[in-house]
Amino acid sequence: MIEVSKRLNTVDEYYFSKKLKEVSSLISKGKPVINLGIGSPDLTPMPNIIEALKNSLADFGAHKYQSYQGINELREAMATFYKNKYDVYFNPKNEILPLMGSKEGIMHISMAYLNENDSVLIPNPGYPTYSSVTKLVGAKPIYYDLNPQNNWQPDLNELYKLDLSNVKVMWINYPNMPTGVSCDKKFLQKLINLANEKDILLVNDNPYSFILNNNPLSIFNFDGSKENCLELNSLSKSFNMAGWRVGMLIGSSNHIQNVLKIKSNMDSGMFYGIQKGAIEALNLPNDWFTEINKIYKIRRGLIWELASKLGCSFDQNSSGLFVWAKLPNGIKSEKFIDGLLHEKNIFVTPGTVFGSNGEGYIRFSLCANKNIINEAIERIK
Repeated sequence: MIEVSKRLNTVDEYYFSKKLKEVSSLISKGKPVINLGIGSPDLTPMPNIIEALKNSLADFGAHKYQSYQGINELREAMATFYKNKYDVYFNPKNEILPLMGSKEGIMHISMAYLNENDSVLIPNPGYPTYSSVTKLVGAKPIYYDLNPQNNWQPDLNELYKLDLSNVKVMWINYPNMPTGVSCDKKFLQKLINLANEKDILLVNDNPYSFILNNNPLSIFNFDGSKENCLELNSLSKSFNMAGWRVGMLIGSSNHIQNVLKIKSNMDSGMFYGIQKGAIEALNLPNDWFTEINKIYKIRRGLIWELASKLGCSFDQNSSGLFVWAKLPNGIKSEKFIDGLLHEKNIFVTPGTVFGSNGEGYIRFSLCANKNIINEAIERIK
């Protein structure tokens, strides 16, 4: 037997990869499983986005390798998007890097900046990929607590108590997944100040700005952010284009160039047609967000009803594509969701997927139409 690399022993198969096999198996056996666990939008992109892709297929060079940095027009559209939506300007020539989904950006940033045994600050609960990528590159995760007592924001006093001398990167994610909270502006400025003081690369993962959120923010709206900050963004959630795999990395030219050194050795450019569709999406008016949020608002209200019938509590001021719900005291997340899956044929995500501070919580997705959610409510009745 050929031995696997040591890095493979640091991670497990992604939770949703494993769990969806179980869900698929149940469906294949005739079980009418309702999937409220995955944040993959079921709504479609605007028709003109799809038309832009189709119309591009006959363009000269459409089927060749593309630039590692994306076509100029795409970077310009991303720069305009950031100017119009966040009121910050970045040079499309060297301060914006299109990505094949923001998830790959987590790997590229980590490979560009982390050496073996460097430390990384990771939220608990938080997106599991921050932790798994840190381990895969041989760095050490240091988990900082998020909890309801502190409105799911890191405790700055506790951060300063840590030995930060070996910390190279800190991951934050606001509006937050899985909790849905937005970060206090004054607090975010303090985090940026900490990053500059301790020479830490602070990376904000920002794909939920426009989902049920009236105040979109970029980390670059704050003083001193350009020195030691990066921001990931994505078209997956906001434009119903998850399968297209279009993301972006925003930051100083120095940081972008460092990440490009990794990326240019990992792929051969994004398909031209997808880039043309992405340009069309980025140029949509604000009415687009207004209309999809009307749909998500109705769905969220139904999810609140479902969560209440399950005995859960939740924050009605949260934003994003999910509802983070607290189970009654003493109930374990994974045991609860397994019971719900096998007894009611409803799949939701256990909070423990996102870290130990997710114990006692479950996460509902809004990526199912109201008829499906109503069916889930009927099953609970």
